[in-house]
Amino acid sequence: MAFLRSHSNASSGMGVANDCKDIFFELQRKKTHRYVIFKINEKQKEVIVEKIGGATESYDDFVASLPENDCRYAVYDFDFVTEENCQKSKIFFIAWSPSISRIRA
Repeated sequence: MAFLRSHSNASSGMGVANDCKDIFFELQRKKTHRYVIFKINEKQKEVIVEKIGGATESYDDFVASLPENDCRYAVYDFDFVTEENCQKSKIFFIAWSPSISRIRA
């Protein structure tokens, strides 16, 4: 995923904290997390991990962790069963932008 680069993007000047990539790979490969919520640290101009949801947490727990009035990025590992009764998992990238958040956020 492009947003997981640990250096700043030349066009935006925004970087990504080193632990973001490691935590994402724990979610993706080890299945130790259900979700990860990222936020922009405006002082340091970088994306940081705000919250990590445990493997047993639900989608409702994830939604409750999102702020009502501020933007966030998140990844959510969704487990489901296919019509053929196969256990599957898909990781979703979510850009959370409530209508009452600041414009620049």
